[in-house]
Amino acid sequence: MTTPIDLNCDLGEGFGAWSMGDDAALLAVVSSANVACGFHGGDPTIMRGVCEMAAARGITVGAHVGYRDLAGFGRRPIAMPATQLADDVLYQLAALDGIARAAGTRVRYVKPHGALYNAIVRDAEQAAAVVDATRAYDPGLTILGLPGSEVLRIATVHGLPTAAEAFGDRAYHADGTLVSRRRPGAVITDPDEVAARCLRLVTAGELPSVDGEPVAVAARSFCVHGDTPGAAGLLRRVRDVLTEHGVPITPFA
Repeated sequence: MTTPIDLNCDLGEGFGAWSMGDDAALLAVVSSANVACGFHGGDPTIMRGVCEMAAARGITVGAHVGYRDLAGFGRRPIAMPATQLADDVLYQLAALDGIARAAGTRVRYVKPHGALYNAIVRDAEQAAAVVDATRAYDPGLTILGLPGSEVLRIATVHGLPTAAEAFGDRAYHADGTLVSRRRPGAVITDPDEVAARCLRLVTAGELPSVDGEPVAVAARSFCVHGDTPGAAGLLRRVRDVLTEHGVPITPFA
């Protein structure tokens, strides 16, 4: 049987009068929803609306936690004490899970966002802070992250469930890290290319890199960012191609 894959996307990243992405269209194609918790994007009304739509569709909800950085959309690195970061992550988890429960669902996993996601690939102190917050709230929550990252290693040491993910709309270096968004070609927007990358991941366990060498990636989930132009169309094409090739699409958590 073909290994199943999860399709996840970042959702609820608008704020007040400002919209970001098409949450309803994205929820029609994903199996897991990374819902912003108010620190890099999202507000209580948006959070509740996304959770209600996810509950109605049976979509798994995850907490998309990040640095307290609305102005920078959570994509600016922030040096902060580990205890403060853990408290910030705990705050976001509790807020989203409370809203999710009121909407008829609950948070099942944690996926850090943006600069925090990139930091905890190698920064053991900040990675441990994310793990500590998750353990304090609910040690049964799965942590979703980059394969080989510090956060997944530390989570495993502490007995938390983990899941590795790959990105369909982001370019990779040969060492498995993501190409900086500042570089041309870092974000991939062609639906056929993104779908082909996902199929290659599922069938061959690898992705192409900008360095010319394939990257071995063992991932259970495949992500397209909600703010990538045409994100819903990208994910729809991915889902269609995977379905045509008999790949089951199921949530990891």
